[in-house]
Amino acid sequence: MVAKYAMDQPEGFVNRIQRVAIVGAGGQLGRHITEELLKTGQHTITAVTRAGGNSTFPDGVIPAAVDYTDESALVSALKGQQFLIITLPHDAAPETHANIVEAAGKAGVPYVMPNIYTCDIVISNKSLGDEVILGQKLRPIVEHIEQVGKSSWTVLVTSLWYEFSLACPPDWFGFDVAKREVTFFDDGERKINTSSWPFIGKTVAAFLSLKELPENENDNSLTVSSFRNKPLYTSSFFISQRDMLDSIHRVSGTSDKDWTIKKEATSKRVTDGQALLATGDLRGLARMYYSRMFFPGTEGTYQDKLHNKALGLPEDDLDQATKRALAMIESNWRPM
Repeated sequence: MVAKYAMDQPEGFVNRIQRVAIVGAGGQLGRHITEELLKTGQHTITAVTRAGGNSTFPDGVIPAAVDYTDESALVSALKGQQFLIITLPHDAAPETHANIVEAAGKAGVPYVMPNIYTCDIVISNKSLGDEVILGQKLRPIVEHIEQVGKSSWTVLVTSLWYEFSLACPPDWFGFDVAKREVTFFDDGERKINTSSWPFIGKTVAAFLSLKELPENENDNSLTVSSFRNKPLYTSSFFISQRDMLDSIHRVSGTSDKDWTIKKEATSKRVTDGQALLATGDLRGLARMYYSRMFFPGTEGTYQDKLHNKALGLPEDDLDQATKRALAMIESNWRPM
């Protein structure tokens, strides 16, 4: 674990994160984090990737191909790294994350950002997280890091991914853009937090550009160590389905008269999603999870917890994010 103040460090200590390892640096989220970190010019980035994979990386990224079941290879790749970011696909082997965390501990990596980039349902709102299943599946990841006891964790709370969710089938945000159909959950006016992929990348880059430690006991500035074993909250937009549809109209030149707009109770969608999931269809999980986030009330939102301003993050552009989502749909992108 790291010392408390920079003043206590040995001579030659540089009070910032310089060496960052990213697992999944070429993935749909990882590549945005990698690109934004490169833009800072402050970090040496190592892309820890699966041996035999076909991922490519931008210039300036150091590739380290390893077998995720080979602990010695993982330890070697992570030796000397100050911060580890883990982004894994949904179909990664269940033991992969644990293997990486244990290797990070043996390599002496002080900070880990685990593969948890979702709503505020893991560290807070645990009952809601358990209700939508994901909380109980993701919480053991944090507990395992604590059990290993060598690295601290920082969970990045992003809420639902905007481009991904808008481009997905209607079980996600309720949109079928190709057919110009949308199902509003209740009246479609309920606002939630959501984040674009590039903005998540900017968040990580801004976070890792902070000082690592406070200079002394009188230094109250935000540091990387401020988030040891704590969540970091980011969000591009606080918007409703109505806002999303209006953005689509602005981008595509359509209006409500060009679309079929239906309405359905969020409670019914949750129940239907549970029934669909019980058959083994993972679309049921999406329908249940997303609809539950749109329930009346504020338990799934976190506007009052955001670190955007503290990190100096710019405002994100909703219509540009919508354009990216529409381009994904036009390219026949598939979520899984």
